[in-house]
Amino acid sequence: MTILSNLFLVLAEVFNVFIMALYWLILIRAVISWVNPDPHNPVVRFLYRTTEPILNPIRRFFPGLGRLGIDISPFIAFLVLVLLRSSVVAVLRNIVHKLH
Repeated sequence: MTILSNLFLVLAEVFNVFIMALYWLILIRAVISWVNPDPHNPVVRFLYRTTEPILNPIRRFFPGLGRLGIDISPFIAFLVLVLLRSSVVAVLRNIVHKLH
């Protein structure tokens, strides 16, 4: 393998791990929101700080979501993350195969 193909392979794996970490953080935040968490807890603050930049734009883009009574922005974020993961990682791995 060439250095360039190794670089693309590493980029694909790093992106894959990053997307999966975001996925789990959003899932944990959604589950914790069901039990009314303590907003001063450092874990809760970390979850909100890391996931709010993803969830807030979704809520602003779909303002009617609040009328449903539940916040489905995590579900939409899951869909976007899965689509990003499958497309970007597939493209990067395809580049690696073409470089061989």
